[in-house]
Amino acid sequence: MAMSPRKRARVSRAVQYVVLAVLVVAVALVADWKTLGSTFLDPDLAREQFPDIISVALKNTILYTIGAFVFGLALGLVLALMRLSSVGPYRWLATTFIEFFRGVPALIVFIGFYFGLPIAFPGRQIPGGTFGVVVIALGLVGAAYMAETIRAGIQAVPKGQMEAARSLGMSHSRAMVTIIVPQAFRIILPPLTNELILLTKDSSLVYVVGLTFADYELTKFGREGLNDNANLTPLFLAALCYLLITVPLSIVVRRMEARSERAR
Repeated sequence: MAMSPRKRARVSRAVQYVVLAVLVVAVALVADWKTLGSTFLDPDLAREQFPDIISVALKNTILYTIGAFVFGLALGLVLALMRLSSVGPYRWLATTFIEFFRGVPALIVFIGFYFGLPIAFPGRQIPGGTFGVVVIALGLVGAAYMAETIRAGIQAVPKGQMEAARSLGMSHSRAMVTIIVPQAFRIILPPLTNELILLTKDSSLVYVVGLTFADYELTKFGREGLNDNANLTPLFLAALCYLLITVPLSIVVRRMEARSERAR
C-alpha cells in the first residue's frame, strides 16, 4: 500500500535524523579530542594572546572595515548615479570602473596599490600609511559591488516618485538626492550590510603588505601566532573574533529582510 505524502515526509525526516546521529557518533568516536583541544585551544597560549588580539588586531580589523565601507559607499553612490546618467561618457567611465574592480581579485588590487603606486609616483605615498592603503584598495573593490546594489535600489523605487517630485517643481538632481536615493537606501540596507560583512573578511588581505605589529589585523595576528608557536590556537581565536563581528551583522541582515517582507 502506497504511503501518503505526509507519511513519506515523516519517514524521510526520520531517515535524515538517523543519518545525522550516526555521523555525529562516528566523529565523536574517531576524533582525538585531547589532541584537538591542545592544538586549537591551548589555555595557556590563549591567555598569552590577550590583550593584543583585542587592542591591536580586532581594533585594526574594525577600523579597516569601517574606513573601506565609508569610502566605498560614497564612491559607490557616485558610480551608481553615473551609471544612470544620461551623459554617455559618465556611463562608460562608471561601467569600466565597475567591471574592472569586480573582475580583478582584491588581492591584486592590494598588491598593485602598495607596490605599484611608489613606482608610478616616485616619492609619493598614500596618506595614512597602511590604513590609507587598506581603505582605498578595499574601498575601490567594495565600491564596484555597492554601486550595482545602489543602482538596483534606485531603479526599484517606483517611477511615480520622480514624476511626483518633478510635478512639485523639483529639479531632477534635487528629486534624486532628496526623494529617490533615501527610498533606495531603505530597500538596499540588507545587501549593503552583507557587503560590510564581506569587507570585514576581505580586510585579511592586508597581510600581503609589509606590516608593523601596530598594523596587524586578525588574520595576520593569527598567522604570526601560528608561526611562532606551531599551534592553531591564535588562528582559532582570530576566527572567533571575526565571528564576534560577522554574526551580529548577519542577525541584523535577517531582521531587516524579515521586516521588509512584512512591509510588503
